[in-house]
Amino acid sequence: MLKASLLITIGIFCAGTAWCEEGEVALLQSGTDIKNIESLQRGARNFMNYCSGCHSLKYLRYNRLAADLQIPESELPNLMFTSSKSFDHIESAMPPDSEGWFGRPPPDLSLIARARGGDYIYSFLKGFYSDKSRIWGVNNLYLPNAAMPHILYPLQGSQKPVFKNIPDGGGSARMVLTGVEPMTPGAMKPEEYDQFVRDITNFLEYAAEPIKAKRQSLGVFVMLFLLVFFVLAYLMKKEYWKDVH
Repeated sequence: MLKASLLITIGIFCAGTAWCEEGEVALLQSGTDIKNIESLQRGARNFMNYCSGCHSLKYLRYNRLAADLQIPESELPNLMFTSSKSFDHIESAMPPDSEGWFGRPPPDLSLIARARGGDYIYSFLKGFYSDKSRIWGVNNLYLPNAAMPHILYPLQGSQKPVFKNIPDGGGSARMVLTGVEPMTPGAMKPEEYDQFVRDITNFLEYAAEPIKAKRQSLGVFVMLFLLVFFVLAYLMKKEYWKDVH
């Protein structure tokens, strides 16, 4: 019982302070809004152009995406690179033997936002840095030794790692990776790249639960109904018991 309580406390603390499990580096705030249709539309475009070559969204259909994101059916084929049927699920373009390319098959990202959270996705896409020891020449601040290449490198540019001497329990210091900083510029300005990545993150949050925006809106009405019902029930109780002594 004590162990379970301790684990729950640690989990709440980690969630509240937004720490990444792998690198123990504070996550960046994504600032997403799944009710922002324009951001979701841009995110869908960005994902399909830069991510769908390797990653699928197998729990989401093209026609559902078009309906929720207000994309006209005539423009939907511009996002369909692996299918010609709008009722198909969003599959990646990777061949079956792709596992040998990266050491493991690229994961489906349908539920990544529910498993990791939007802040993790946003931070991960901003956390690549140069590392000549890795096969793709890059590593990631939030997922050390990630098998994924930095596909957005032309847009963001390159970054270098930042190390600091951190004292350990024995009184000596050790070099710890604490962040990244720009090294060479990319095609986008930093604020443009931030918005580009934020839109992808927003889209993946939508893909993880397409009904989320409607569920949240419905939740407000349910709470208002319960509040009104509580007031009426209380007044009825007062009326019913007023003559009971």
